[in-house]
Amino acid sequence: MAKVKVAILGSGNIGTDLMYKLGRSEVLELTTVIGIDPDSEGLKRAKELGYVTIDTGIEGFLERAELADIVFDATSAKAHIRHAKLLKEAGKQVLDLTPAAVGPFVVPTVNLDEHLDADNINLITCGGQATIPMVHAINRVQSVEYAEIVATISSKSAGPGTRANIDEFTQTTSRGIELIGGAKKGKAIIILNPAEPPIIMRDTIHAMVEGAYINQQEITASIKEMEQEVKSYVPGYRLRQEPIFDGNQITILIEVEGAGDYLPKYSGNLDIMTAASVKVAEEWAKNRITKLTV
Repeated sequence: MAKVKVAILGSGNIGTDLMYKLGRSEVLELTTVIGIDPDSEGLKRAKELGYVTIDTGIEGFLERAELADIVFDATSAKAHIRHAKLLKEAGKQVLDLTPAAVGPFVVPTVNLDEHLDADNINLITCGGQATIPMVHAINRVQSVEYAEIVATISSKSAGPGTRANIDEFTQTTSRGIELIGGAKKGKAIIILNPAEPPIIMRDTIHAMVEGAYINQQEITASIKEMEQEVKSYVPGYRLRQEPIFDGNQITILIEVEGAGDYLPKYSGNLDIMTAASVKVAEEWAKNRITKLTV
């Protein structure tokens, strides 16, 4: 199968982790890593691995736009607003790993098939990627009236971009819980835990469903099925225990351990974003290749 050329915009932790994951893809060919600091660790590693490196930001890439058809934006929410416009004008498909919410929200296990022709896809947030599948798993069995998620991550895995986007995180995740998860009302909370040694990402989902009767067996089966679906591209994703039922309320406890490609294994919050974005890009690429061969 021919590979589709891709570029990474942003040479920080997320962009560098993406670089290693993309190196294993059977349908994506990473050609270019773009940053603004020529001395950044990400650009140094990219150059050592033989990729084209650009240290003049998006302007430098647009001068050589033929280098990639798909661009992963791993910068910041504010920067992506500008990037999205420029990349659309250049005819590129863009995967947004920031909470900018320019394009449609996508969680691979829930609604990817609906957006294979989109020119910009938003990966919501790490908390969204980890918890929205579980809200959806409940909702496909029994309607969810309210869902609240608490994402707890290590302070060490929250870089400048994450800290600058806290407000966008809570707003975007809450919207995703409703739009993609299916809850009538959603709320998101993020906690940065300074514990030493650093903890891995842990998420708690509290859901309230309609009706006095809960089909515990079907809901539990749906939750476990969803766990395996997410695990297919995020191997460190797992339930910490059986779902907890109390009246019409359900509590799910999950944790996300990173693959350790570049980031420490406790940085599951970053790993789930890069893993989800690669999954989306691969399906985009397969869709693109299919259209070219028909």
